[in-house]
Amino acid sequence: MASAHARHLTIMADRNLRRLPLLALIGCAFVLTLTCAALAGVPSVRTVGMTVADADASAEFFERVLGFEVVSDHEVAGPAYEHLQAVFALRMRVVRMRLGSETVELTQYLAPSGRRFPEDARPNDLWFQHVAIVVSDMARAYAHLREHRVAHASSGPQRLPESLGTAAGIEAFYFRDPDGHFLEVIAYPPGKGDPRWQDESRLFLGIDHTAIVVADTEASLAFYRDGLGLRLDGESENHGSEQEHLSGVFGARVRITALRGESGPGIELLEYVSPGPGRARPTDARASDLLHWHVDLDSADLESAAASLRQMHAALDSPGIVDVDGTLGFARAISFADPDGHRLRFLESGSHAGANRSR
Repeated sequence: MASAHARHLTIMADRNLRRLPLLALIGCAFVLTLTCAALAGVPSVRTVGMTVADADASAEFFERVLGFEVVSDHEVAGPAYEHLQAVFALRMRVVRMRLGSETVELTQYLAPSGRRFPEDARPNDLWFQHVAIVVSDMARAYAHLREHRVAHASSGPQRLPESLGTAAGIEAFYFRDPDGHFLEVIAYPPGKGDPRWQDESRLFLGIDHTAIVVADTEASLAFYRDGLGLRLDGESENHGSEQEHLSGVFGARVRITALRGESGPGIELLEYVSPGPGRARPTDARASDLLHWHVDLDSADLESAAASLRQMHAALDSPGIVDVDGTLGFARAISFADPDGHRLRFLESGSHAGANRSR
């Protein structure tokens, strides 16, 4: 049995196969490997990023419609960034924006441009990811979004019923940004969520979490909790008319698992128990394509993080640890994928804070 598991992990180490959602084939050997490879300590989530077609247009949308502010704007190029992002001959413009204590990173590939966001994307597709932006008043937020003519992804705001227990009373609404990315506004009733989400002095408050669709919660927990060291922060299984109309998926029954780092937004796993997961991330997708998102984790010991990723047989986008020039606020990084193809990076801070515009 042990030798069979070893052979299986060797096969799964193949980069292309690791991008396919064949989690049922990994079995207990994958879980045990991740448990043994767990990082020391709980990492912090630094930021969540997405690839955009036009950084100016996207920054204007996040600023004018959602209340974010620009905190940095840089342009980078060169072999180090090509290796980190696995995109040859790139030139990237990276705009970081803040809302409350959290940031998002908008990356435009000036060269080479990637593919547009899939027009037929559905919220149960395995490339699905969004950020949940907390609002103090859902009715006001929805009216504000309607005034700015955002594209609906939900039929309207949904209030989750009392029958759902821990999720009861939460209000949420999915919508789309100018590129087609899914976004969410969410309002927490008193006593749920971070206490700062009860601040009524502003409409848009911050980012609570980023949500990703996964094919198998247990395999993803093995990766994120047992491997990367994130802590479990809550679980629920949402179903019924409200969940269907929120996600726009008929018959949706979603197992939701919340994970947290030492600080920063949470990472929420969404497993569509019904009707099941949709399409896998295309195997030829690149960071320059608009379906690309990434989550950045801080690392105080990048060598140990890289060794753990190798023990976990994680699929790497970068050839290993990459040294960069510090322009974007980190000096070294390694980029990798989770079992479903969602992209992450471990970052080691450098001397440049990246807090001022460079363009």
